[in-house]
Amino acid sequence: MKFFQKCCILFIAIAVLICFTACNFDSKYDSEFFSMDTIMTITAYGSKGENAVKAAENEINRIDALLSVQNKNSEIYKLNRDKSISAASDTLALVNRGIEIYTLTDGAFDITIEPLSRLWGFYTGLENRIPTQEEIDNALKFVGAENIKIDKSNIILNEETSLDLGGIAKGYASSIAAQILKERGVSSAIISLGGNIRTVGTKPDGSKWNIGITDPDDNTKEIGILSVSDTAVVTSGGYQRYFEENGQIYHHIIDTKTGYPAKSGLKSVTVVSKDDTLADALSTGLFVMGLEKSKEFYRKNSTLFEAVFVTDKNEVYITENLKNSFSSQQSFGVIEI
Repeated sequence: MKFFQKCCILFIAIAVLICFTACNFDSKYDSEFFSMDTIMTITAYGSKGENAVKAAENEINRIDALLSVQNKNSEIYKLNRDKSISAASDTLALVNRGIEIYTLTDGAFDITIEPLSRLWGFYTGLENRIPTQEEIDNALKFVGAENIKIDKSNIILNEETSLDLGGIAKGYASSIAAQILKERGVSSAIISLGGNIRTVGTKPDGSKWNIGITDPDDNTKEIGILSVSDTAVVTSGGYQRYFEENGQIYHHIIDTKTGYPAKSGLKSVTVVSKDDTLADALSTGLFVMGLEKSKEFYRKNSTLFEAVFVTDKNEVYITENLKNSFSSQQSFGVIEI
């Protein structure tokens, strides 16, 4: 078995393209750290940046310790082991949000994916493998948000059900980090949590942030650039983590209806939303849906998000309200409401 896994720092560097114009910035404070199994960076401008960034970093690490699927001291680890816990407010809020988005996407986004991700070896320290059909069928019996019960502050799982909040936790963490920066007087900042980008306000000169969307076939290039301010931009793609066996590529975005890596005709999905948590979840959910179902979903929920799709035919599609925000050297289609 030949294993390929893109180093996090590569797609962090490509995911963000910040084009600074010539101007004098008061001050700038950067922090780079490892959390949630990826390299993260926070850059804030202004005299209050240093203390604000340190507070945001501490909060991200606290959330990681609470929600990690592999940390034996985390609430999610204990929930998966014991099947019932009295949860902290963050854990409870995020599990409830996961159930809500599961319903919204008709199961395309599913926080009960943990048994399948483990079977395929998509966790640090595990070996990638192709599970047997029997193993997949057994795991699927306990997959689905209907296997989660919430009773006040208690979360209860059904038998072999277990949770992985990895598809939603970074979005939640970036929203909290952005809130902390704003509360501490920062009006210009950019947060990069792996494939999750969060801009706070505009650049110091008042112009928008330019976020490059990685070319799924060449992570040293971009398929286009989004100009945004004070919003989340989250990309999910099969190119980010995968392995190859017998000439077949198996990526980490699993369709919980089949138990196999999603074959949706997409290479990547980038979601733009003011709601970081939703953007994180939808980047996965829309990838699983595929382009045609995503078009229908967008038309019903166009007030919630915008998106950029790259198909396995190297076609690029953007949603209608990104027409003035997206630029590319290649042609692209527009998904209208």
